[in-house]
Amino acid sequence: MPDFFIGVDSGTQGTKTIIIDESGRTVGKASASYGLIKGLPSGHMEQHPETWSKAMLTTMKETLRDSKINPKQVRGIGVSGQQHGLVPLDEAGNVVRPAKLWNDTSTAMECAELTDALGGEQEVIKLIGNSILPGYTAGKILWLRKHEPSNYAKMATVLLPHDYLNYILTGNRTMEYGDASGTALMNIRTKKWCLKAVDAIDPDLRAKLPEVQPSDKPAGNLRKEIADETGLTTDVLVSSGGGDNMMGAIGTGNTSPGKVTVSLGTSGTIYAFSNRPVVDPQGEVAAFCDSTNSWLPMVCTMNVTVATEYARNMFRLDHGEMEKEISGTPVGSGGLLLLPYLTGERTPNVPNGSGVLYGLTPETLKRGHLLRSAMEGATLGLNYGLNRLRELGISPKEIRLTGGGSKNRAWRQIAADVFNAEIVTLTEEEGAAYGAALQALWTYRRSLGEDASISGITDELVEVDEESRVHPEPSSVKQYEKLQRLQDKLSQTLRTIFDEA
Repeated sequence: MPDFFIGVDSGTQGTKTIIIDESGRTVGKASASYGLIKGLPSGHMEQHPETWSKAMLTTMKETLRDSKINPKQVRGIGVSGQQHGLVPLDEAGNVVRPAKLWNDTSTAMECAELTDALGGEQEVIKLIGNSILPGYTAGKILWLRKHEPSNYAKMATVLLPHDYLNYILTGNRTMEYGDASGTALMNIRTKKWCLKAVDAIDPDLRAKLPEVQPSDKPAGNLRKEIADETGLTTDVLVSSGGGDNMMGAIGTGNTSPGKVTVSLGTSGTIYAFSNRPVVDPQGEVAAFCDSTNSWLPMVCTMNVTVATEYARNMFRLDHGEMEKEISGTPVGSGGLLLLPYLTGERTPNVPNGSGVLYGLTPETLKRGHLLRSAMEGATLGLNYGLNRLRELGISPKEIRLTGGGSKNRAWRQIAADVFNAEIVTLTEEEGAAYGAALQALWTYRRSLGEDASISGITDELVEVDEESRVHPEPSSVKQYEKLQRLQDKLSQTLRTIFDEA
């Protein structure tokens, strides 16, 4: 009888759950949507963790029904979660307050305070391998201590979103290398908590951080209450899981050197596998660990489908109509550029930034040009980070594209031309959920004593969709190189204005 594995991807906009068999074939899917807490001040982005756990259990049950498999044949569950969010639990395991999310920029002052306390940005990079950015968890913890001291006093454990879901499934409070590296409290070289960074927030915080464990060590077995609710057994292993980008790397087969993945989601990410830490002395490339016990140098931008969806909704178009408009508009949008910092930006680090349209003329103030400039601006923003990765020795010839934007053929061609690399998507679109299921498969095989490697599993099971492959057009590549220089210069010029605003 075949074995089955569940992958859960808990994101900012919803949860997606899949079931795969041992050959990697997806046999069931389900999803649930939700939103942010409304009415918060500008820069504050929060969600109730209970929203995630309810969506996870609902979609797990729906996926089991959809697959029509025997739940008793499920051997493992893997959970992918949005990175960096702060989930504070009290001693009894109750959530103290809503989670502050990865796109919450309200902690910029706390990040600056921590950086100064540790001797400046260069000293911080020496200590942990990363800068302390508003997206990361460290600033959120200090914010909680300063602004909500009563809630901080109740906090007994710091968890990240996927750790919280693992806690719901197993009852264990755990954390693994990949997601932990995005807290800005872990030394990514040693894969241990940096006590100097922890103490800069509060020496008592040491006791509130779970021990960081290897990514192939399971978080635990399924709790009886969850097993009874879902029809699964308590023998089901819950793998360590990881952040959505770490799971996306596994789900796109990015588990050995030479591969690069770009995700076109609400935020945009570019990441590559590495057998060694890749630390950017300028702090623009995140020197993360991955969720396979290796490293995942990554660039993240906050405004990708955010920008294109605002533009699409402004003109009340469906996705097909938008793609037609963009395909019928010249490469480079006639020189119209969108600096897409609609909700601030992470790379480059411009938390107070805003969107800027540059190059408006009677010829470019048109629907197609505005739509295409949004898509090009988001992609050029990502390429700013890819160029930094190139400077650190990563030179992709093929990029595996994932996320909602990857379904748009016009966007795939823009990406190929801007990145100057072949673009291809995957046959399984749910990269993070698929990666979580594959990690569960890997963990289960290792628990049986097999010498299974994650790269061996992904090389065998992850399939690219050759029909989606697009190649860069040399003439378009040259146009985008010029636009890239202009956008970079525009960004640099405006940063001081954003800071002063």
